[in-house]
Amino acid sequence: MTTTTLAVLVPLLPFLGAAGGLLLGRAAPGFVRPLAVLPPLASLVLAALVAVRQGGDAAVDAGTELTPTGSVPIELALHIDGFAALVAVLVACVAACVQIYSTGYLRDDPRYPSYAALVSLFTSAMLLVVYSGDLIVLLVGWEVMGICSYFLVGHYWETPEARAASLKAFLVTKLGDVPFLIGLFALAGDAGSFRITRVLGAVTSGGIGHPTLIALLLLAGVAGKSAQFPLHTWLPDAMAGPTPVSALIHAATMVAAGVYFVARLLPLFEASRAAMVVLAVMAAVTMAGSAVAALAQDDIKRVLAYSTVGQLGYMTGALAVGDRGAAVFHLLAHGAFKALLFLAAGVVIHAAGTNSLAAMSRMRGLGDRVPDAYWTMTVALLALAAIPPFSGFFSKESVLGAAEHVTQGHTGHAPGAAGWIVLVAGLLTALLTAAYAARLWLLAFRGRGAEAPDHGRQPLTMTVVLWVLAIPSLAFGGLAYRVLPDWFDGRDLTPTPFTSVLGTGLALVGGLLTYGAWQRTTALAARTPLGAVAAHPEGDAGLVEAEAIATHEPAYGDLAHASDPADPGRLLLGPLHRPAAAGFHLDAVYTALFVRPVRAAASLVRFLDREVVDTYVRGAAALPRLLGAAVRRAQTGNVQTYVSALLAGTVVLAVAVLLVATGA
Repeated sequence: MTTTTLAVLVPLLPFLGAAGGLLLGRAAPGFVRPLAVLPPLASLVLAALVAVRQGGDAAVDAGTELTPTGSVPIELALHIDGFAALVAVLVACVAACVQIYSTGYLRDDPRYPSYAALVSLFTSAMLLVVYSGDLIVLLVGWEVMGICSYFLVGHYWETPEARAASLKAFLVTKLGDVPFLIGLFALAGDAGSFRITRVLGAVTSGGIGHPTLIALLLLAGVAGKSAQFPLHTWLPDAMAGPTPVSALIHAATMVAAGVYFVARLLPLFEASRAAMVVLAVMAAVTMAGSAVAALAQDDIKRVLAYSTVGQLGYMTGALAVGDRGAAVFHLLAHGAFKALLFLAAGVVIHAAGTNSLAAMSRMRGLGDRVPDAYWTMTVALLALAAIPPFSGFFSKESVLGAAEHVTQGHTGHAPGAAGWIVLVAGLLTALLTAAYAARLWLLAFRGRGAEAPDHGRQPLTMTVVLWVLAIPSLAFGGLAYRVLPDWFDGRDLTPTPFTSVLGTGLALVGGLLTYGAWQRTTALAARTPLGAVAAHPEGDAGLVEAEAIATHEPAYGDLAHASDPADPGRLLLGPLHRPAAAGFHLDAVYTALFVRPVRAAASLVRFLDREVVDTYVRGAAALPRLLGAAVRRAQTGNVQTYVSALLAGTVVLAVAVLLVATGA
């Protein structure tokens, strides 16, 4: 079987599984779980075979014209280079793990068949994006992921939070997709083709007339899909969906698509220095701001959501300094440990008995009750904090090393300003990331909340998946930088001494500061009445605060000071804690700048339509109606009335003729 045939089957199998699941979900429920699990597992095997055959060598290109358009053709094309081969393996691996995990996590959910089918469709759409060699076909997968995220985030549609989150995710990403679509058409118009290889050829030959404008239009879609500032606000709210969905979106699909798209078309962005600086600023604000916000969240899934936003900022930062190898390297490493973090968080949430709100301030003694989640989540948090030898250390250092090279003038692909912006923001984020990772570990596994009832051991399918994902979280980074450079444009991924020492040192400082703050606040809370409040669920004001933050209440008053007094984040952030916990009130800003003006304009249009336009319409209808009524009164059907009217008319005419004759 040829490599092209194998590659076609990789996205096709999950699509067939999704179709089969939707068709047979009710008629043959016994087939639902096999149809959910087997196709992504088969895709994983085939994607691995494609990666081995591709081997980091020349890209595999194949295509056929999909439909004649009369102008720019649309082709069903494949373009599989080293990046595509590795990312496809990641997507299939995470999707298979999520499907296996979900068989236990959602074993009693009545809507599991539709859920599993949508996850398979989501996976197929992302694999189509990864392998596609035509921008329009890529756009199809891009948009299918958007609608799948809408349904999956809103899986628990009975709750207002899930309904609002799904709608917000859909609308915010569509806000970025409009300029993204315009940018694609402009790019294809200049290049004369939607085929990625021809577009890149046009960029190399200088055939793109307005690279800055096109790059900025495309960046809008990337910011929405990959949750980058200022279109990142949908991702923390998307935690209202099932935890396995969060793992899939954050680790391998949806948010990874934007980063992967820029990596595919990086020469286009490098053709505009302004676009590279904009990308660097976007990455810097995203990674630093999200790390501060993560340090203030009480919901464990919102901490991980802001963590994803920040790690995606690292990836876009690598792209801003012209190193797509470092970006994809971090994308792969992050996919493994972030999937593990979310799936382990699902176990923790269930054990804490807080499925509706995963407030860390209410967790207590979970380390001993869920040892599998405890140890695997510890591994994932160490990888997130970029502590050697875990995978996150190597991938994050590749980003910082790339930024350092740009600041030293060793590359001409990006302006020096972009290198300094990414380097400074990346080092600051390394400090903050270790701080919120340590805080999450302390509050979740060493917290002082109320003791939740023991729900027993988790299903084997859930715990096995955790240990499977722990392996790449621990070993992938050290393996990849030694044996996979051919897949990353041949770039040496060995960490540089300066950024390695500085970045690791800052991470250790962040972790130690958090531990010191936790010890101090724990001792203080034990001596105050507020400490007793945190220990008893009937008086737990910390839950009220977390609920207020999760529902984006504009003000939650003094309750903001009544959450778990042993929370080190409050001590570390000080007065910045309140705005950081509310996501710096960006939702309120967007409401004031966009939502309210749009609603006011809609009210004005409704008034004009009802009171002005409808008045003319009603008037145009009333006049014929009045004339018709007058004519209808003359048509009585009485012969005597008609004769009398005829005689009266005759008399009137005679008198009129007589008067005229007399006057003459």
